Amino acid sequence: MNCLNSPIEKHKFYIKSNKEQTLEILKFSGLALLIFLGFVLIGLFLEWYFLPLLALPLILSVLAPFIDTPQGKKQGKLIYYTPLFITEKIKNEKIIIHGGTLFDYYYVLDRNWKERQRIRFILRQYILGLLKLSESFHAKNAEYISLEGTSYILNERTAEKLGFHKKRTNFLQQFILTYNYLQILLANSIAKGKLSFPDLARVNTYTAPLSAIKQNKIFLKQLADKLKD
Repeated sequence: MNCLNSPIEKHKFYIKSNKEQTLEILKFSGLALLIFLGFVLIGLFLEWYFLPLLALPLILSVLAPFIDTPQGKKQGKLIYYTPLFITEKIKNEKIIIHGGTLFDYYYVLDRNWKERQRIRFILRQYILGLLKLSESFHAKNAEYISLEGTSYILNERTAEKLGFHKKRTNFLQQFILTYNYLQILLANSIAKGKLSFPDLARVNTYTAPLSAIKQNKIFLKQLADKLKD
């Protein structure tokens, strides 16, 4: 299922031709390579030979969403319900949800928007995505499906209003978050329109039965309308 149909809410990457998309990916890959070579030269000049090895995982963590996200969509592993709400394919009656990646923020958010506009837009996309996801499943099937996602945009109070409950983030999730800190830092800064260091201690994992989202759809629609500019 692909819900990128609204002319206002189109994803600037996916409206490009396949050739243009490939060129965009090559552009970011080339930029990542140049940055890595820069660290190699600095390491050689300063005789800090370990520097490129330290820089490489950071560079790859930032580059990854620009390759993995469009490839995941192309292969059907990732499903967009709105430009900033993505899910993985259902597995063992669980759907992992994502509120957009660094890649999505880069192509979707208007650089002229102020912080408040960006956050409201992100939240609205998240809510609309939840609604579209819930509408894609029959009520009987929704009873057996759970949603789970980790977010640094949603706070616990807002998540509860949407129908979610906080769940303890496990060690693996914490490790992945720590490894991807630079990527999260850049995404958070784009989301707020300024340099903004995320506090990983405040990054939470939330879960909800899909049936609860369906039952909450009237409130979600009202909230989405309030967030509309």
